[in-house]
Amino acid sequence: MTGFEHIAANLAEIHGRIDAAAHAAGRNPAAVTLVAVAKTHPAEAVEAALAAGQIVFGENRVQEAQAKYPDLQRRFPDLRLHLIGPLQTNKVKEAVALFDTIESVDREKLARALASEMVRQDRHPQILIQVNIGEEPQKAGIPPRETDAFVHLCRAELGLSVTGLMCIPPADQQPAPYFALLREIARRNGLAELSMGMSGDYEAAIRLGATFVRVGTAIFGTRDMKSA
Repeated sequence: MTGFEHIAANLAEIHGRIDAAAHAAGRNPAAVTLVAVAKTHPAEAVEAALAAGQIVFGENRVQEAQAKYPDLQRRFPDLRLHLIGPLQTNKVKEAVALFDTIESVDREKLARALASEMVRQDRHPQILIQVNIGEEPQKAGIPPRETDAFVHLCRAELGLSVTGLMCIPPADQQPAPYFALLREIARRNGLAELSMGMSGDYEAAIRLGATFVRVGTAIFGTRDMKSA
């Protein structure tokens, strides 16, 4: 594990901050799950985090996760893997087989492909719908005004196990109003899970109801730090 000793210390610091933010909001810290985003970092870094007690990880790309996790999943059966990046329909088969949660469902064609593949594999990952909360043209996601109808389609027509929403707020604005809007959309649709907040704003997200916070750099550092 040489070269990855900082990961355990970083995880301990982040868990302390999660606990403090939850307590300040009158929430149970156990209601907030840290998703350690290991994109671009090697399997050895993930194993160092596992050794420190972290079991939930996030990846942006199916192909990278396929190369990194199957052996870890065999050796660490409690490991849980989230897809937090865009999913192309030609990778749906692999995603359903590999991931426990798919956070980036953002269009009808993808939802239909996932529903069909889940029946075929008899495997049903948890589904979160990605909302383009700032309605930014360069970002994926369902516009807020269309989210209610999309949730209904996924649940009622396609039978997907939609449990929550995910968002990435605009980088150049205060995130709190966007987190509050996502919370309201989830509330009116009876969705319990909110994946919101990253390394720079996860404490604000926790105050506004986040149940998953996606933290990468604050745990693993930059990619150059992991080069061997």
